[in-house]
Amino acid sequence: MNPHRHAPDEPTTPSGAFLDQMDAIVQHRLETADATFEVESGYSNREAVWGEAEARVENAREDLEFIVRDLHAHPEEAFQEHHAQTVIAGILERHGFDVQRGAHEVETALRAEWQSEEFDAATHPTVAVLAEYDALPGIGHACGHNVIAAAGVGAFLGAVGSGSGRIVFLGTPAEEGHSGKEYMIRGGMLDGIDCAVMIHPFSYDLVSHVWVGRRTLTATFTGVAAHASMQPYMGRNALDAATLAYQGFGLLRQQMPPSDRLHAIISDGGARASIIPESTTLQIYVRSLYTETLMDLSKRVNDILSGAALMTGTAVEVEWDNHPMSLPVRNNEALAARWGATQIRRGRGVLPGGILPDSQAASTDFGNVSYLVPGIHPMVKIAEEGTALHTSDFAEAAISSAALDGAVDAAVGLAQVVADVLNDPALLEEARREFEAAGGPVSAAELVERASE
Repeated sequence: MNPHRHAPDEPTTPSGAFLDQMDAIVQHRLETADATFEVESGYSNREAVWGEAEARVENAREDLEFIVRDLHAHPEEAFQEHHAQTVIAGILERHGFDVQRGAHEVETALRAEWQSEEFDAATHPTVAVLAEYDALPGIGHACGHNVIAAAGVGAFLGAVGSGSGRIVFLGTPAEEGHSGKEYMIRGGMLDGIDCAVMIHPFSYDLVSHVWVGRRTLTATFTGVAAHASMQPYMGRNALDAATLAYQGFGLLRQQMPPSDRLHAIISDGGARASIIPESTTLQIYVRSLYTETLMDLSKRVNDILSGAALMTGTAVEVEWDNHPMSLPVRNNEALAARWGATQIRRGRGVLPGGILPDSQAASTDFGNVSYLVPGIHPMVKIAEEGTALHTSDFAEAAISSAALDGAVDAAVGLAQVVADVLNDPALLEEARREFEAAGGPVSAAELVERASE
């Protein structure tokens, strides 16, 4: 055996076999899906109302396309979205709206409102239209938040004047790796809100899709430093503890539900190889499809961290929810059906939920909104089917002609859904019944408190 044999120069290429199988499943579901979205209107002039909302969005097309292009050219990470805030606020102000910057105790957030002359909070609904605009480090708008921002602005402008009620535009920063909406919720963002709507760009048109809950945590192991050669027995190795915990996560995955996810990195593993590490740090993400399973997985992670400390004679400090946790999205199908009808009208091949497997899921802080009020978070196709979020391919798609059209189509769709809520009391009542049947309002803070009992 040659002790000096070189290791491979490049990593091996991951197999695409599983993705190929998933593509085949998705294709079969696409071919057999019922995408009619026939919904009865509760008001007689809906065609006229929808047409007027569509016309208002089309009149703002130039502004919406500018948002898509400009934000893509100036990507800003979480809580640093000063340029995006200025651009969006400026457009809303040019359209005659007062805009609150730094809304709900978040510096780069936005809020604007419109209400009909006869608005009465006791009898008329209030609908929130949400818009994200933060980008990813190093890869820019690879999640298409520039498209979300344009669609949100367009939806607000298109829905204004469409019925009796109030419409609130909410610019919500810091979705990527954070939970900006939860901070805004704690600052009163949803006070008086009856339902909330927003969209997300994707590689399929879907009325609803699975989004898993996510918690983040930091685990710091503290040991005793020692000379690794002269007196290793006088140390307590914090890196051993981190390594045991990391391996424990790997073993736990065999017993996890298939939709659960657990990721970790050792962000600090010591200073020098000749010193028994006194301190090490793990950064960890915990994800699950349901709130109950998310909290259960959190307990298992705690047990592993405690066990690793016990085995190595170290101490461990666990800081949960470095950023507030993101809950799974609770899709409101009553509102989603109206969205589907709007997109069929726009000529899109929009599909019902359940087309993509549950394993093909990410996380979003809109989940926290959807657990407090009825909400929708549909997907708008701007990229070739199968293009993954958070990739350079999706970043390119987010500035394509498909992205520009997608932002306008989505704005029209959201504006028409908002118009339906303002004009059709039975729709909001149906959405509320569905929301209550799913468990009613639950906050992220309440779930953490329950878990600690």
